[in-house]
Amino acid sequence: MNILQRHQDIGVIVASGLTHESHKKDVEQVYLRCSEGSIEWMYPTGALIVNLRPNMFSSSSKHLTVCIKPFKDSTGANIYLEKTGELKLLVRDGDRSPNKVYCFGYDQGGLFIEATPQQDISRKITGFQYELISKGIASDLHTVSAPCRPCSDTEVLLAVCTNDFVVRGSIQDVTNEVEQQESVIDVSVSRLYRQKSKVFQPSEESGSWRGQIKTLLECGVKPGDGDFLFTGRMHFGEARLGCAPRFKDFQRMYKEAKDKGLNPCEIGPD
Repeated sequence: MNILQRHQDIGVIVASGLTHESHKKDVEQVYLRCSEGSIEWMYPTGALIVNLRPNMFSSSSKHLTVCIKPFKDSTGANIYLEKTGELKLLVRDGDRSPNKVYCFGYDQGGLFIEATPQQDISRKITGFQYELISKGIASDLHTVSAPCRPCSDTEVLLAVCTNDFVVRGSIQDVTNEVEQQESVIDVSVSRLYRQKSKVFQPSEESGSWRGQIKTLLECGVKPGDGDFLFTGRMHFGEARLGCAPRFKDFQRMYKEAKDKGLNPCEIGPD
């Protein structure tokens, strides 16, 4: 089995089942100490137990949520949530749900990946990306009850201070991806307040900064006039939309909070 590590926060594990052809019931254990990364199991046989051991204090780990996103063509194994010998099926072999993300609490157990019987394992590769995120961020990314609900003033102000990206800009185009049940928003940026990843970059064609943000198709985002304040978080390398009030509304709520001494952080709203 080969194990590869990229820098301290992102890990990659590549495993091969061909080396265990004569021991098809073998169970291998791997340990992940990175907060995000990916696993790729080529020619799966037997099973893998994936132990998540992030480099942090044990008291902090109970506040973590684990999310996995299977590769588009992942096949050859079932993925279970395992705790004290009990298995709960997370991803069935052959499930083709596009871009589906599966999340569970860190304290709910680890991952047990079991190869399914195959006539020809040489054509099978099981793989997924994983992330360990705080439970608060996870609830932001997976709001089930009202995913398209407009944010309150308090939520907007908090998002400005805590989210991975905050930009002022306008919607240039919206591409609806029906199969993935997502919309891709093409944003032209007039002011960049913060970004943790290079989502927004200078465009040679327009001369302005541009970037793309994803959201749920059901939210019905459409191109339109006017500036917005776009906030959100990075999830599996993609920018996911959080709060996005019209910019004039953000200016109002920021001024009101600042006048009362209630703004959670300083940011130039002009």
